[in-house]
Amino acid sequence: MTEQALEKLANNIKKWGQELGFQQVGIADIDLSEHEAELQQWLDSNYHGAMDYMSRHGMMRARPDELHPGALRVISVRMDYLPPDASFANDLKHTEVGYISRYALGRDYHKVMRQRLKQLGEQIKQSCSELDYRPFVDSAPILERPLAANAGLGWVGKHSLVLDEQAGSWFFLGELLVNLPLPVDQPITEKCGSCVACITICPTQAIVEPYVVDARRCISYLTIELNGPIPEEFRPLIGNRIYGCDDCQLICPWNRYAKLTDEADFHPRTQLKSQQLLTLFNWTEAEFLQRTEGSPIRRIGFERWQRNIAVALGNASYRAEVTEALEQALASATSDLVKEHILWALTQQQQKSDLMSAKKTQRLIRSIEKGLPRDA
Repeated sequence: MTEQALEKLANNIKKWGQELGFQQVGIADIDLSEHEAELQQWLDSNYHGAMDYMSRHGMMRARPDELHPGALRVISVRMDYLPPDASFANDLKHTEVGYISRYALGRDYHKVMRQRLKQLGEQIKQSCSELDYRPFVDSAPILERPLAANAGLGWVGKHSLVLDEQAGSWFFLGELLVNLPLPVDQPITEKCGSCVACITICPTQAIVEPYVVDARRCISYLTIELNGPIPEEFRPLIGNRIYGCDDCQLICPWNRYAKLTDEADFHPRTQLKSQQLLTLFNWTEAEFLQRTEGSPIRRIGFERWQRNIAVALGNASYRAEVTEALEQALASATSDLVKEHILWALTQQQQKSDLMSAKKTQRLIRSIEKGLPRDA
């Protein structure tokens, strides 16, 4: 194809992408060699924790042409997911409610975006029969955030997420690797400046330095990626977050410009949003599978779902019904992992009960003392 034809095709790709529901489409080359050293350092520091798949493919993440031979460009897309009435503050403030990361309240974004990317690929192929493409949505070893930044979709913030000055960070990323030498877009200058709000707000201090996240400390990792026990040092810090964490995005000043999504698939399911912890904890495995069908939550499985909620119940304010529910679950639990976290939660609830009793006793003593005559 001529340079002029490639230019026209690139413009059409962006138009077609927006027609398919992507809010932004950019094009970049696939040279990520400058990121290889920092990727290796991150792996050497074991910041990926138990996510063995992060190291399994070596430097392939920074070499897209090894992942898809013949690739020359990446078409990077953005799809907004911030739902209406997100209720961030209310859910985090009420410890008896389970907080689920806002990206996970609707349908699994992998399925939604991958289908649209395949449609985009096929539409491009109608104009260019020699096209060879491969779509990705968090589904292969590829550094999607640097690619998105190179394609002009935003810059990588200090929390390691991509930020756009007109859309914040409440969006998903997807890619098409293609074998066409399309004209590329220009990266955007990083605009975080001296702001460190995301680093400061992180409950577990997982952002160990600007742009570097120690996944082993991250609540999203602990509640989603980690298969085994959640380290005790982090359990009280998790609060009522039972699937993921949004704190670094909630505090980011750029997210005041975030747009609400029009995608009905990303709107919250009523059975997941702002639900009482005890309601969620009492689900049977069959109910869990049925109510999380088509949701990204399903991939953690029922065992980890119960593990996470047990921790949140331990962090909740003391209530007799919480203790009763935990004791009943302990008696019927078959998983050692779940039992461990229920026992921890019971200990936390007992400590809160003892503290309440001690405070009540102190108040009673003070009230009695106030009523005594001075010479008593």
